[in-house]
Amino acid sequence: MAHGPMYRHLVIPVTSMLPAGLAEALRKAPLCDEKVALAWRIAVGPAVNQASSVQLDDGVLTVHVSRAEWQREIRRSSGVIKARLDAFLGDRAVKSIKVRVEGAR
Repeated sequence: MAHGPMYRHLVIPVTSMLPAGLAEALRKAPLCDEKVALAWRIAVGPAVNQASSVQLDDGVLTVHVSRAEWQREIRRSSGVIKARLDAFLGDRAVKSIKVRVEGAR
C-alpha cells in the first residue's frame, strides 16, 4: 500500500520511540513465540495487546480476539501494524496477518 508524502510526515516511526538499539537487538534475536509476543505488544500498544493473542506460523501471523470490534480495528490498521512488526522481526517474518474472533466459525 503506497502512501503519499503527506502521510509520511504525519507518522512517527515506532523505532524512534524506543531506546536506541532495542529494535535492532530484537530483530537480531532468534525468532520465537516470546519475541513475536513482545513485538506485537510494542507494535499495537497495551489496549490491543490486552484484547488479543498472536501466533506466527510460516509467515502468517494469526491474531485471536474475543470481539468483532477488535477484528475490524486490527484489520483496518494491519498495514501500519505489519510495518511496525517488520521493524522488530525483520522484513520477511510476517507475510500476512489473519484476525480471528474466538468462538466464530
